[in-house]
Amino acid sequence: MHANGKGKAIAMNNAIIVLNAGSSSIKFSLFVERNETLEPDIRGQIEGLYTQARFVSKAPNGAVKAEKIFPDGIALGHDGALDHLISYLRTELVGNRLIGVGHRVVHGGLAYTQPVRLNSKVLKVLETFIPLAPLHQLHNLAPIRRALERAPELPQVACFDTSFHRAQPEVAQMYALPADLREAGIMRYGFYGLSYEYIAATLPELAPMIAKKRIVVLHLGNGASMCALQAGQSLASTMGFTAVEGLPMGTRSGSIDPGVILHLMDQRGMDARAIEKLIYTQSGLLGVSGISSDMRTLLDSHDPRAKLAVDLFLYRIRRELGSLAAVLEGLDGIVFTGGIGENAPAIRSRACRDAAWLGIEIDETANTEGRGCISTISSRVAVWVIPTNEELMIARHTLRLLKTTQGELK
Repeated sequence: MHANGKGKAIAMNNAIIVLNAGSSSIKFSLFVERNETLEPDIRGQIEGLYTQARFVSKAPNGAVKAEKIFPDGIALGHDGALDHLISYLRTELVGNRLIGVGHRVVHGGLAYTQPVRLNSKVLKVLETFIPLAPLHQLHNLAPIRRALERAPELPQVACFDTSFHRAQPEVAQMYALPADLREAGIMRYGFYGLSYEYIAATLPELAPMIAKKRIVVLHLGNGASMCALQAGQSLASTMGFTAVEGLPMGTRSGSIDPGVILHLMDQRGMDARAIEKLIYTQSGLLGVSGISSDMRTLLDSHDPRAKLAVDLFLYRIRRELGSLAAVLEGLDGIVFTGGIGENAPAIRSRACRDAAWLGIEIDETANTEGRGCISTISSRVAVWVIPTNEELMIARHTLRLLKTTQGELK
């Protein structure tokens, strides 16, 4: 509560900040709880953290609310970016009560299978998972560490990309390695769980006829994976121990024979760091095409190398879809999401044509429009395009956990 000019108490709405920190940017969203529903209030990002930083904040309708370009040659870094965000969001929180910050954290390891309240002890555990997700985990943790220093009284919650997949059968999470390695945590974790969880939570409202049936979700973007869902639960995923396994991605190789790694070490003299750079940042669509990691650029290009990269991407989708359909023992629906999945009709069209043997048939007019159900009436498998919303999923988890641990936050 706070008082207005006449001294009357006015109820304040709960607000949640969601942060998703990458290597050179921090994306943020502000959600406000109104009538027991979390509504988006602001979203934006600070990018170029170690070059020339640029800040932009937008309203839910896309209108720019604030923006700033920082002086060239001044590296803002994660700490400086978070300081700027805190200062800015304080001005936007007037009339609302900030109750916590939710963070996307890629890896929860075996220790965390649900969202967790953050403190210095939890942070130390999460730091041990940095080698399992070298492109993401270190940067995910940077704003957490800064906020613990600057505002230790502010509740923070970590939500993990790995958690949703912990319900998979044991055999789906195993590699055929000795037991001591499995017990040490070398297993298939799966990623993009927050995206898949959001889709699973949204299907009962959007597509109730298939929500509890056998579905494959294709999260296709710069990072890409696929997940088999049955009754809204994860049964199998294309990603495994790290976020480099599975489909070829923007710059990540996807699955390759481990013998290739040994060959590169023995015959090329490459060490672990050189191989890490190769499979994480020099491969995938960029490596095959030699042109770009951006699917839009490749689809617009007439260079045969661009076509080869797209063909390989779709070939791997075809193979993985067949594999996941086998796990499910059939298929009732597929969902496209992510940057490519939501915005590339050509990729959706070809992927569905490749899967015609499963009874998939799409309406090309609906596919061009790219929202909702895009399959024909006669299609045996329903095909949907659903924009993902990992930020909302994080906000929901954060609010639920804080209400559980702190009463009703009144």
